Amino acid sequence: MEFENRCRPAGRPKYDCLLFGMFSDSDFELLLQSVPSSVSFHIAFCVPENTDLDDTLYPLSSGLATSCLKNIGDYMFEKLGIDSNKIPELCNLLYKNYGTTMAGLRAIGYEFDYDEYHSFVHGRLPYENLKPDPVLRQILLSLPIRKVVFTNGDKVHALKVLKRLGLEDCFQGIICFETLNPPSSSSPKQGSDVFDIVDHFCRPKTGAELPKTPILCKPSTEAMDHALRIADIDPERSIFFDDSARNIQSGKRIGLHTVLVGTSRRVKGADQALESIHNIREAFPELWEEAEKSGGVRCSGKVAPETSVIA
Repeated sequence: MEFENRCRPAGRPKYDCLLFGMFSDSDFELLLQSVPSSVSFHIAFCVPENTDLDDTLYPLSSGLATSCLKNIGDYMFEKLGIDSNKIPELCNLLYKNYGTTMAGLRAIGYEFDYDEYHSFVHGRLPYENLKPDPVLRQILLSLPIRKVVFTNGDKVHALKVLKRLGLEDCFQGIICFETLNPPSSSSPKQGSDVFDIVDHFCRPKTGAELPKTPILCKPSTEAMDHALRIADIDPERSIFFDDSARNIQSGKRIGLHTVLVGTSRRVKGADQALESIHNIREAFPELWEEAEKSGGVRCSGKVAPETSVIA
């Protein structure tokens, strides 16, 4: 680290991009683990809230993660014809092994239209529970550094969240599902040749491998590396904030400076840990100091709805 600072050209800031993970990766996993296998996803259920963890940009208490989990289960039951009794365990295995349940469903053989899936899963989320965050807004706008959102969610979902939080003009780009994945026109299909991932783990066979998914998403290092190339982000000059230990570890592997959000306890792969995203200024005072030295001014860049990534 000292060597990097010594070799950095005079007057050149150490970091030129802040990358923010969005949506409930770690909280979503906690919710999955807390759902009993006997729960039927097509019936409304309650999941205990884990109040010790926040998402990167909005809190678990908003209810979006819980609602999203239920909507995914409903989609699997209603659109793909999956037995409701099998959904909790299947959903958990897919999420853990493929990054998202959606990526896992495609890997094991289900075909469906990506836009329809996102419309079903995100279209009924309680966005009204999200409240403006003027404190975070001021923090972000006070830094003349490029700021980009990186989410596994679709573009519509990301824009709705940012608008409800009052942060829509605080970022210069969004890396989302559409950034990394081409459109799909398939209709939902209940495949007869679906790979039985539950049986795969119950009765492991020597040499048997999990099928690969056609979907790119976090925490895949391939997906993250590809996303940074598309958005022209230099990992060595970027800080990555995320609430998921898996995403943080992948980010570290591709060279990002990593910050785990939602806890003060560092995990493997995290350079730093923050209880809240609001603690950025205390954790990185040098960002503001360098901005003042260079005569930086307030930087805002409203994200255009039709654009997934703004360079």
